[in-house]
Amino acid sequence: MARADQIKALFRAYAGNEDAQFISVALQVAADEARRGHSKLAGELRELIEKARAPAAPRARARTLPLVQPRGELAELLTAQYPQHPLKHMVLSREVEQKLQRVLLEQRQHERLSEHGLTARRKLLLVGPPGTGKTMTAAVLATELKLPLFTARFDSLITKFMGESASKLRLVFEALKITRGVYFFDEFDSLGMQRGGQHDVAEMRRTLNMFLQLIEQDTSDSIIVAATNHGASLDTALFRRFDDVIRYATPDEAQVDELLRNRLAMMAPADLNWSNLVPRALGLSHSEITKACEDAIKDAILEERSSISEKSVLTHLQERAASQLHN
Repeated sequence: MARADQIKALFRAYAGNEDAQFISVALQVAADEARRGHSKLAGELRELIEKARAPAAPRARARTLPLVQPRGELAELLTAQYPQHPLKHMVLSREVEQKLQRVLLEQRQHERLSEHGLTARRKLLLVGPPGTGKTMTAAVLATELKLPLFTARFDSLITKFMGESASKLRLVFEALKITRGVYFFDEFDSLGMQRGGQHDVAEMRRTLNMFLQLIEQDTSDSIIVAATNHGASLDTALFRRFDDVIRYATPDEAQVDELLRNRLAMMAPADLNWSNLVPRALGLSHSEITKACEDAIKDAILEERSSISEKSVLTHLQERAASQLHN
């Protein structure tokens, strides 16, 4: 029968609506049964997996709610989706997790707070290096609150609509009032650099001032999430417009260990020495560690092995670290 870690991995993938991972684990279960001589069972499992892969009625689509997509000019500024990323799947520092839990609690009780003349936290600024979970946080908030996630990219707004950026930005804030959701402003750096800096141009200054005004004036029920990789270069006026500033960092030793175990659990051999892996992953972002784990799992699948090798994981972690040094 399937190993306990494979069964747990199957349930985790199903609960997280991660179809690709669910099928990957299922294939490993079928391969294990074939190696044990249970060829009939292995064949039946493979048939079921092939049916699950068919596009006729994918599980994810069947459970997805209808989504109203932005139209007209707004369609060029926002993308919309219903993500499936619960908070429990993130590996975070205690401080960040507590702040997110606080936001979720206040949002779920926003009507109760309103009765007492109070407003739930809903304007968030996320600061930290690339790959540390800022984008995922926006998806998690949308998932936990069962709201659509609307993503706007400031870099495209500024470059594509030079001379019209302020009016386009106003359109986005009008949408906040009409459709409640999580509105994610990614790569916020392109708009929020220190005024008067070397990258400061008149268009960006006007757009930044407009953004500050719109943030301050906004009284909608939507959640505004802005993310930046360079908190030190942001105009300090921006911080005062947000209800909370959440700072992200590369994972510490305990978080690295948890992240490795979570990502490799479905294919980790019983004798895997985790203490050898953790030091090699320190300094890497959550995203880089996850990708290294996925590469090691791919190696095992392509080499028709039922478990990953420690050497493979170390190799991919080292490659990621080396790539980071050259960037």
